[in-house]
Amino acid sequence: MSQPTCKIRNYQTSDFDGYVNLHIETARLDRSGCYTSREMLRENLQRPAYNPKKDLFIAEASGKIVGFLNITPELIIRRVLLDCLVHPEYRRKGLAKQLLEPAIRRARELRTTMIHVSVPEKNSTAREVLSRLGFSVVRQFLEMSLPLSNLKPSDTSSKEFVLRHLQRGEEGMLAEVQNRCFADTWGFNPNTPEEIAYSLSLSNASAEDVVLAYDGERPAGYCWTKINGEKNTKTGGEKGRILMLGVDPDYRDKGIGKLTLEAGLSYLKDKGVRVVELTVDSENQPACSLYRAAGFEVQARSLWYEKQVD
Repeated sequence: MSQPTCKIRNYQTSDFDGYVNLHIETARLDRSGCYTSREMLRENLQRPAYNPKKDLFIAEASGKIVGFLNITPELIIRRVLLDCLVHPEYRRKGLAKQLLEPAIRRARELRTTMIHVSVPEKNSTAREVLSRLGFSVVRQFLEMSLPLSNLKPSDTSSKEFVLRHLQRGEEGMLAEVQNRCFADTWGFNPNTPEEIAYSLSLSNASAEDVVLAYDGERPAGYCWTKINGEKNTKTGGEKGRILMLGVDPDYRDKGIGKLTLEAGLSYLKDKGVRVVELTVDSENQPACSLYRAAGFEVQARSLWYEKQVD
């Protein structure tokens, strides 16, 4: 029996339940062990500088949502990021190509010049599809993890720098620091205070998750941590992440990266986190060396694909 024809259209507010069900069914059938809550999906659709009715495209078959392609505009660097999911029963039927067409039109409307998408290196199906659609690999990132039972005792005190946690109302300061730290980093789109404030308001997030290193009155670096809201039904337990770790260019090679990383790991351990994960650009050798020295090990690799917007 042939599959019903799929309709590609823009997301509507009434699609939310079907959108959630697609995630739940796909995780169950793929046996990924990951579960994303309704609240996390709702928060993702409400983020600043994003309009789901224009930036999220739905594949519908017989009234059921069977796939989507989402674009995240990053207008300062003139790119959009793609996120695509197709129900396992509807894969290898050309849905990704059908969903990409309106996404490219939207990217043109936004006057962006490139499209980027990240996929696990081991996902050969996604890599094959992207290659057929004209994408090429431009970067490799490492997925690293550290069981906190292996965390070495460390002294996070410093005679030169003072450590403290971010406080509410300091989002503008963090945006300024972050944009200085990552100005020369591949793929970084400068953040606004509104975007940072929203990220800190999400479920399982707080200003306390950010550890700052100060030189007198000047912030010199930071480590932004996260306690994952997504549970893994296979392994259980709490997982944490190092979301970002940055050092002001004026303060590099002074040990601030190591200092703030150790403080962030200690903070996560005190919160009951068992395993900490992070993603790092394989070409960022100072960061890779820092994480390896702390005990992180590579668990997987992800590839960034690029397609120019014609």
